[in-house]
Amino acid sequence: MVNTKEQNLIERPPVIAVMGHIDHGKSKLLDYIRKTNIVDREAGGITQHTSAYEVVHNNKKITFIDTPGHAAFETMRQRGAMIADIAILIVSAEEGVKAQTIEALNSIKEHDTPFVVAINKIDKPQADPDKTKQSLAENGVFVEGYGGSVPCALISAVEGTGVNELLDLLLLVSEMEELRGSPQKGAEGFVLESHLDPKSGTTATVIIKDGTLKVTDFIVVGREASKIKRLANFLDHPVKELTFSAPAKIFGFTTLPAVGSSFHSFVDKKEAEQFASECEKENCRKVVFSLKQTDEVGLPVIIKADVAGTLEALEKELAKIKVDKVVLDIYEQGVGTITENDIKLISAFPHAKIIGFKTKIDNNAQSLAEKTGVAIKTSDIIYKLSEWLEEEMKAIAPKVTIEQTVGKAKILKTFSRTKDKQVVGGQASEGVIARGRKVRILRRDVEVGHGEIADLQMQKIKTSEVPAGNQFGAEISSKIEIAPGDVIEVFDLVTK
Repeated sequence: MVNTKEQNLIERPPVIAVMGHIDHGKSKLLDYIRKTNIVDREAGGITQHTSAYEVVHNNKKITFIDTPGHAAFETMRQRGAMIADIAILIVSAEEGVKAQTIEALNSIKEHDTPFVVAINKIDKPQADPDKTKQSLAENGVFVEGYGGSVPCALISAVEGTGVNELLDLLLLVSEMEELRGSPQKGAEGFVLESHLDPKSGTTATVIIKDGTLKVTDFIVVGREASKIKRLANFLDHPVKELTFSAPAKIFGFTTLPAVGSSFHSFVDKKEAEQFASECEKENCRKVVFSLKQTDEVGLPVIIKADVAGTLEALEKELAKIKVDKVVLDIYEQGVGTITENDIKLISAFPHAKIIGFKTKIDNNAQSLAEKTGVAIKTSDIIYKLSEWLEEEMKAIAPKVTIEQTVGKAKILKTFSRTKDKQVVGGQASEGVIARGRKVRILRRDVEVGHGEIADLQMQKIKTSEVPAGNQFGAEISSKIEIAPGDVIEVFDLVTK
């Protein structure tokens, strides 16, 4: 990089994510902020799909991750707002704390992310902000004026009431957090969105968390180093450079960057290639949203359904699936057609699956899924989806091979011994003693070695097995010399 030392640090704009329960007004709030605070009136393009944008409030910039329609948001909601500096926890004044509110709150707490509460829909007839504050308090969130210190704004995302006050709070929290960056450094940050366009080639929208990104730079994502061919701001206007907290659209990637991956920029091509090479040696793919949370194997899944009601029903059904040592990592859940962006979001992870309930797959998604190996299953019957997913979970479950005892016998007498083979007589006490099976040799209840039954007789007649309660003669292959009084345990190697 240009300069990796932390020097010449200056204040940088905050990066904000809005989190909360579905239908509590995330989209409405961001739409209002976008329409009223973007200075450039050519922001007609901002209504197009973009993953982040800048607004100006009181002459200061604020960067919002456009989470409502952005594929990475659901992952952030579940794994924590790792990209954002500050979170807005939005709660409806009509409904109070709901399931996804708690989920978002847990992510915020887990990653110690500073946050502001926005109580929305205060314009509604059934709105009760005090009741909502009580609901928050019952879940461990004590806002200012209600026994705590968490900043809180009462807003109407539809009418715009209280939105300016909310932005004031965000700037205040940003100042308290003392967010700083060095414009002299090479840029680093995270991939928010990527796209393969027949005309423009492979592009990505990123958020710069530190340093400066220049159109002449080389950018490294994971193991790939690429020359930036074109750089654009969030309005898709060509620029020569962008600095920290800014969204940037980058053209020129050699491969499709995984959503959530970290990136680093370099002036020197060799330095970029060296960085990518070291990543190659470490077999690294720096993805922010790690799926593996425990010693269990995670199966990454995206869930899509036709409407919110059936989505909820599908989630409840999938929650019933229990496979030892495997957990479902629901990477995103949403309503609508399975899209190309769904494939891009999940394709960076092994064993990735997408299931769709009463929904379709668009052509681009189908094509990309075939190229990336992402398995998609759609059905109008819930249990068929759960059955399919359960089989996929069983297929990746960690396999453990154990020795399972199937028979036991006491050695009564030993006869001849030739090299590693010896003839013994014994009494079967449990299960079945079978020819060709492995045995453990125990002496005074301590295992002293292993062997294998090469031949077996009962009443001087060759047999394949001897049930419990019968005496037998056996030829056992073993490096251990068996003695009268030893116990042999016949076992199978069972993989579970």
